[in-house]
Amino acid sequence: MTTRRPPEESGPHIRSDRPFADHFSESAVDYARYRPGYPPALFQWLASVCPRRELAWDCATGNGQAAVRLAAHFARVIATDASAEQIRNATPNTKVSYRVARAEDSGVAGGSVDLVTVAQALHWFDLDRFYAEVRRVAAPGAVFAAWCYNLFSVDSRIDPVVHRFNLEAVSPYWPAERRLVDEEYRTVPFPFSQIEPPRFAMEERWDLARVIGYVGTWSAVKRCREATGTDPIEALRPELERTWGDASSAKTIRWPLSLRVARL
Repeated sequence: MTTRRPPEESGPHIRSDRPFADHFSESAVDYARYRPGYPPALFQWLASVCPRRELAWDCATGNGQAAVRLAAHFARVIATDASAEQIRNATPNTKVSYRVARAEDSGVAGGSVDLVTVAQALHWFDLDRFYAEVRRVAAPGAVFAAWCYNLFSVDSRIDPVVHRFNLEAVSPYWPAERRLVDEEYRTVPFPFSQIEPPRFAMEERWDLARVIGYVGTWSAVKRCREATGTDPIEALRPELERTWGDASSAKTIRWPLSLRVARL
């Protein structure tokens, strides 16, 4: 029986020829507080298609939302993010090793990973270099999964308010890479042997304050504040208050996931 080399423990890695566009460090605390959680069924399915469950690498982990879910199915999880502030605010878990590292230069041992995941971040990467890194770290038969989500849905009264806010108030401030999310990753180059996944969606029961806090974490909102000196949330808030009803009442918020999965 062949024993695979353990992951390297050589400390933080932040090396890339492409500058790191950091859209989230300044809002890392709010990001950890307000972002929705991924459905457990997604990780159950991903684990089911992996030949082994020794090690998973969650790349661009943010606050560790996906990493802690993976820990329920894998013996160990390495979770990396280029933002040290995101790593400082990540959810602790005894089976998750958090590291500051670029997606394209992870520091993870070659041939050691059974599952690579990228949640809501593939569009930020240098894809050629990242895909080379995925192939380098992957064990035989490993699985690679990347997913994203776009605007959320509540109901027929609230959804138009959110869509209008996105289109009219903050759309010019989304980074260019965001277009790939709008296209639900369908146009992202994906040069692997693909697996057709089931459909998954995130669902939360949130009150109005939680929804407004979440919208405030959008990178386009941050960039709009910086560019204009005003907070677009202040114009959105009264519109949502009029359509929401009792602000303390919780409603079901839903984000369909767009998922690309491959066998390596």
